[in-house]
Amino acid sequence: MLKQRIQQKLSQKINPLQIQLIKLLELPTFKLEQRIKEELEKNPVLEEGHEYSEDEIASGDDKDYEADLKDISIDEIVNQTDSPSYKLSTNNYSKDDKREDIPFAGATSFRESLLTQLGLRNLSDREKAFAEYLIGNIDNDGYLRRDLEAIVDDLAFTTGIDTTEEELIRILEIIQDFEPIGVGARNLRECLMIQLRKKNKLHPSEARENAYKILRHTFDEFTRKHYEKIQRKFKLTNDGIKLAIDEIIKLNPKPGGTSSEPYVKAADKIIPDFILEISDGELELSLNSRNIPELKINRSYLDIIEDIQDNNGNVSKEKKDAVAFVKYKLNSAKSFIDAIKQRQQTLMFTMTAIIQLQEEYFLTGDLSKLKPMILKDVAEITKLDVSTISRVSNSKYIQTWFGIFSLKEFFSGSMQTETGEEISTNEVKNALQEVIDSEDKSKPLTDDELVEILSNKNYKIARRTVAKYRGQLNIPVARLRKEL
Repeated sequence: MLKQRIQQKLSQKINPLQIQLIKLLELPTFKLEQRIKEELEKNPVLEEGHEYSEDEIASGDDKDYEADLKDISIDEIVNQTDSPSYKLSTNNYSKDDKREDIPFAGATSFRESLLTQLGLRNLSDREKAFAEYLIGNIDNDGYLRRDLEAIVDDLAFTTGIDTTEEELIRILEIIQDFEPIGVGARNLRECLMIQLRKKNKLHPSEARENAYKILRHTFDEFTRKHYEKIQRKFKLTNDGIKLAIDEIIKLNPKPGGTSSEPYVKAADKIIPDFILEISDGELELSLNSRNIPELKINRSYLDIIEDIQDNNGNVSKEKKDAVAFVKYKLNSAKSFIDAIKQRQQTLMFTMTAIIQLQEEYFLTGDLSKLKPMILKDVAEITKLDVSTISRVSNSKYIQTWFGIFSLKEFFSGSMQTETGEEISTNEVKNALQEVIDSEDKSKPLTDDELVEILSNKNYKIARRTVAKYRGQLNIPVARLRKEL
């Protein structure tokens, strides 16, 4: 039997402005520029420039505003609102929709270069078809990582052409003769051997012949830096093995990366979000807003709404969708401007707190002055949530008088010295890096030896901690740091 009853529930809801602010907080400066450009393109009510004051409007200084008003008509807005009003606030893309940016090819791509070289070879139609298929399977590093047996099956199923691994190997050897040297290799060993063969053919030398033998017969030992074993096997002198290893080190492990490839996503640029300067012994912080435009509402749209309403605020049926469209765009523009302002305020608020905690470090640039600091410390000063501090710190950079740094570098745990003093783990990592940088590379220091040296510098840490910090600094074990 069904019963009706009243029930109270308490739940938290995040309003759209907060969601937008959270997303904007995560963006670094150069991505914020892109986000603003996107918003300007899709929202006609939003435009660049500062808001007009009442005095400017009264004095007639807002000439751009008057010009805009003449250019906009209600018919244009009606044409933009073919959809019913209930669809005006929805995003017509689903999560599954594929949205691609059309790349701008400013140079010959890597594969286009290979196909151009292929056109210069005297090959039959069958050979050319196989070569084109193989080139299509070469990755951006220049390697053919797919198994030839699988490619034989693919050709049979997709084109109906039967071939053999031996025939494909013969075609692949033609591609491996293309530029850049080493392209079309199936693994690193083959890539390096192709380069050595070509170099030794042009300029023969004993060092290159030895290097080729090392790669062909003792590649595993070479990758593990077991140079003594290699030296004994080939009966090489100290100078002989050193010259051979030098030849290998000069080779290019990623030949595809030497060509211009506009379809490969470029690495993220580092543009500082903050600029910190010293003036008269005082720290001065500012936001890097050089390429971020001021935003304002195009007020001509407000006047259009007033013009098409009667004295009672009513709108005719045929113009109702147009008004709904303008109002939605107005609200969207206002919330975006507010979110941008809040983002800038939150960033400044957070960075000011970080500088307050690390003032001595920013004044001197001395890493030993960097105090232990965690997200919670900044949150307590700013009264903001730890998650907000995390979003602000992520992917943000500050330009100081002694370099550009990621905000995440200023956060670290702490450890105690023998005297009971609290020091930052970043200071310990820096000391570890300095010791390894100055070690004798022919006899690199083991982790146990690093523990002893750091202990003499008053950094008492365990061997496992040295291994942990070494891993975080991307420093390999002693055996792999060895150089001849």
